[in-house]
Amino acid sequence: MPELKRLHAGHASAVLAFELANRSYFAGSISDRGDDYFAQFTDRYEDLLAEQEAGICAFHVLVAEDGSVLGRFNLVDIEDRGAELGYRVAQHATGRGVATEAVRELCRLAADQYGLHTLRAATADQNVASRKVLTKAGFVPVGPAGPAHLGGKSGTWFQRDLLLQADGVA
Repeated sequence: MPELKRLHAGHASAVLAFELANRSYFAGSISDRGDDYFAQFTDRYEDLLAEQEAGICAFHVLVAEDGSVLGRFNLVDIEDRGAELGYRVAQHATGRGVATEAVRELCRLAADQYGLHTLRAATADQNVASRKVLTKAGFVPVGPAGPAHLGGKSGTWFQRDLLLQADGVA
């Protein structure tokens, strides 16, 4: 059973393997990270851990039983009891509800461990799978997301109030 874990230094090689293995798949629906991301991965990874330590962000990985990374689920720009949710799931793990369940779990963590009240997420209009995940996880559309935020694509902002969920799951 996959487990959502807070990112730590020991995940670095599995995260890099995940990003490399899924790079072309991700580029089909979200902006490519670019060659510099991979060339400077170690420095960037250390920067992420420092941001997490400072409380600016909270990064998580969905880890398979074999230790491989199935997905990344992040809370960024944490402030005023809110954050932005971003996530990506390995191509071979899609279509099985993995992303939806991990987003739901991250919503619970956001409320219970990080004291957040609201999460927002932007997704491109053509990223139907991401829109479905967000909707199934209790997010509702709240307005347009501009190309500057979505790598040149237009889309929609979704939001979830973690305190007022009717299903009793924060």
